[in-house]
Amino acid sequence: MARSPHSGTQEVRERVAARLLALRTRAGLSGVELAGRCAWSPSKVSRIERALTVPSLADIQAWCVATSADPALAEELAGATAEANILYREWRERQRHGLHVFQDEAMTVAERTRVQRVYCANLIPGFFQTAAYTSAVLRTWVRVEGIPDDVDAAVARRADRARLLRSPEHRFVVVIEQAVLSFVIGGPAAMRDQLTHLIAVSRLPAVRVGIIPAGVDRSPHSMLPLESFYLFDSRAVMVELVTAQLDITARHEVALYERCFAELESLAVYGRDARDLIAGARASIPT
Repeated sequence: MARSPHSGTQEVRERVAARLLALRTRAGLSGVELAGRCAWSPSKVSRIERALTVPSLADIQAWCVATSADPALAEELAGATAEANILYREWRERQRHGLHVFQDEAMTVAERTRVQRVYCANLIPGFFQTAAYTSAVLRTWVRVEGIPDDVDAAVARRADRARLLRSPEHRFVVVIEQAVLSFVIGGPAAMRDQLTHLIAVSRLPAVRVGIIPAGVDRSPHSMLPLESFYLFDSRAVMVELVTAQLDITARHEVALYERCFAELESLAVYGRDARDLIAGARASIPT
């Protein structure tokens, strides 16, 4: 397996587009004829059928009327489109009320999760972060996204989430690409402290930390580096992108991420070997 799992968002939109195309074809209408019946431009029909434009409920209803389709089908297709849009949530939209609200949401999800599996290719995962590291990360997003600056409150919320690392009711399995250890976030001193903290939490009974060595052989039968993602038991996946978060709950997609995680997990080293890599990265940070 050597591909990244796909977001369900575009796949759902493409399925809706394919069904709308099938309705037009079954009705014996050309794209121009359908556009005329709906009082649209032909280009709108083309863009909807190619999943380039997301149809509104009114668009889907008009399409179904024009093709003499079952009215109930319009509700079904509109519901599928709405669900796809919910999967994809822009960071700006989610954080418009402040970063601390997002941290509260993350805490609620974490408390419900018994086994959290995490793959990180860019940053140390949130519940392993020191206050200085978290502050540096969040202040970057405040600057880039132009969102409300409540970093201090958000840092406190994220620190509260770390208490779950010592809870007997929770377990954390984390796989980190070795390159992440070399990204100096928050300055050299803060990064050294972060790596010292990572070594400490790796010894907790409920925590398993794996580091994928930079020189590991990623043969055609091994998993390539992916986007960072969080698995919450076997019920959901959260994928972090530059502009948005994907919340995935479809069983077949969650199962795909589980298989990907298992392959990534098999590439990592653990225990003393992992801590040696972390300590080596810490020693390489300039003073």
